[in-house]
Amino acid sequence: MTREEALAILELPRAQAEVALLGLWEKAERWERLQSQGASEASHVPPTTPSGMTPVYLKPRARRPRKRPGRKKGHAGAWRRAPARIDTRREHGLTRCPECGEAVGAPVRAHRRLIEDIPTVTPEITEHTVHGHWCRRCKKIVTPKVSAALPGATLGLRFIVYTAWLHYCIGMSVGNCVKNAGVALGFPVSPGGLTLAWKNLALLLEAHYQAIGKTIRQSAVLHADETGWRVNGAPSGSGRSPPNSIATTSSIATAVPSSSNRYSASSPGILITDFWGAYNAIEALAKQKCFFHLFTELIKVDKRNPSTEWQRFRRTLARLLKDAVRLGERRHPLDPETYARRKAKLHTRLDEIIDTVFADADAKRLIKRLRRHRQEMLTFLDHAEVSPYNNHAEQQMRPAVLTRKISQQNRSEHGAKAHAILMSLFRTAELQGLNPVEHVLTLAQTTLTAKPTRTDHPEPLKKPAGTVSIG
Repeated sequence: MTREEALAILELPRAQAEVALLGLWEKAERWERLQSQGASEASHVPPTTPSGMTPVYLKPRARRPRKRPGRKKGHAGAWRRAPARIDTRREHGLTRCPECGEAVGAPVRAHRRLIEDIPTVTPEITEHTVHGHWCRRCKKIVTPKVSAALPGATLGLRFIVYTAWLHYCIGMSVGNCVKNAGVALGFPVSPGGLTLAWKNLALLLEAHYQAIGKTIRQSAVLHADETGWRVNGAPSGSGRSPPNSIATTSSIATAVPSSSNRYSASSPGILITDFWGAYNAIEALAKQKCFFHLFTELIKVDKRNPSTEWQRFRRTLARLLKDAVRLGERRHPLDPETYARRKAKLHTRLDEIIDTVFADADAKRLIKRLRRHRQEMLTFLDHAEVSPYNNHAEQQMRPAVLTRKISQQNRSEHGAKAHAILMSLFRTAELQGLNPVEHVLTLAQTTLTAKPTRTDHPEPLKKPAGTVSIG
């Protein structure tokens, strides 16, 4: 306590001064009790120190009721299922006691333990003898097709698809893919050889990627999102490398590489996006702007704008957005007339907000945005399958964002295109509940063994002379 604080207490009325002095006395008693118990000054602070000035690690731990293990009451339990088969059975017994060394007799009881583990992985090396046969009609030697590997490759197709899934879908860096291949799979492979195999795999599967894009453009409801990307160091928005984008439905996802980042000029369905200006040029049946981006903007402005006018605008807009979401969730219990009346009232409230004049700069900016996208704010109230949020596209963009944080960029436009192709195929398989590795492997094998056409046999890329594919 300082001299000024002591004089301030003396100038208080008698009753208030007594309360202040008794409070100081209790703190002093508590401090002396801590000192008598052996507590050091380094681990405690004086009792007169304000709570906000006390480090968190020096504050007493709050006593919280212990949480019961397991799921909440009413929720179905979760546990690891017993395996469907048992591959090996082993018996474990003793002849002597492990503690005293005394001989033991026959077993008196037994219990079972099921242990699941992975065996030691040993690469399987197969020599393929491909016989050529003379065809009288074609007047040339024909050979059977080998679907175990890409044309001219020595690494198996399953290995290439699996490592591509680790990199393009899980986000594992190329260096860690090489380490995983060498340690866990027994495949000594170089980073250059692995990335070249991924690019050739993408060339083989490009037709399937184009088919996904065609289906996406014809979908009834389409979610779209974008993120920054670099190609050989060029930042997004520099003209050479615009943002990487993704378009997705409930069961299909396709990534658009930075070199060709533009959707179809028109879409027969409903497009759900954020407020990025590039989406304004796309013609669609209808559009829905993401409410979550508006809520985030309101929270962001709240932290730096405490003005009364902003708070009034913020409460009015937030109440309108929440009422609209609530009405969309309750559309089925309501009769059509009540639902139409409440929906019309929301449109009227939105028009009133847009027409209101505010002097606050942030309010003016958001009103301008609402006015520009007036017909794209409440579309979800007219279509039950449309969401007011773009969360689905945001979640599908996460693998690309994680890959960007780990691998930073693609080194070439061809690498960016391979990234888009393989990530689209893997993510689409996951959305459809399929095993992504087995699904893409099946697509590759089917393409290799299909009847050849002009597009079925893209020229595989080759490494420069002097490079090694296998370590």
